Amino acid sequence: MIPCYNEEVTIAFVVQDFRAALPDAIIYVYDNNSTDQTIACATGAGAVVCTESLQGKGYVIRRMFSDIDADFYILVDGDATYEAAAAPAMLQLAMENGLDMVNGARVTDRVDAYRRGHVLGNRVLTGLVTSVFGRRLSDMLTGYRVFSRRFVKSFPALSSGFETETEFTVHALEQAMPIGELPTRYVERPPALPPS
Repeated sequence: MIPCYNEEVTIAFVVQDFRAALPDAIIYVYDNNSTDQTIACATGAGAVVCTESLQGKGYVIRRMFSDIDADFYILVDGDATYEAAAAPAMLQLAMENGLDMVNGARVTDRVDAYRRGHVLGNRVLTGLVTSVFGRRLSDMLTGYRVFSRRFVKSFPALSSGFETETEFTVHALEQAMPIGELPTRYVERPPALPPS
């Protein structure tokens, strides 16, 4: 499942990369009012393309979770910053251990991979949450996760925007769900296309 907003530069690559990593998976792209060629690029790459008109990642997540029925779900951003090759190992970890959520914990040596202040903010927020629930995760703001059907169909989805990543983690921890984490390579977002 790939939520998208104006990702014409990267979405075809992301779809193709995940199709190569998981050849039997259905790749869903949910477009959130893009004004560029995201839909055409995703369709051309072979994705099942759906739309959500309410603006915000949280609304897209709600639509995905209600529309799609599967045993396991992989969620990833459409900006080509995450490692598709890690998906089979993340899925295997979830399946073999009966986990409801597996985090793709971001690992990078690239200075430009994170926005300014993002690393510190993630550490502080993760530290606060783990002080309440115990240290079960190192990266609670990752946009790359595997979920079980139980997680998806019980998720209360209250947020409208990017705070949904925090909601995922808190839901899993509050419900004492079995969770796991694997390190995954994280890179900077490719530059935008020049104006035509």
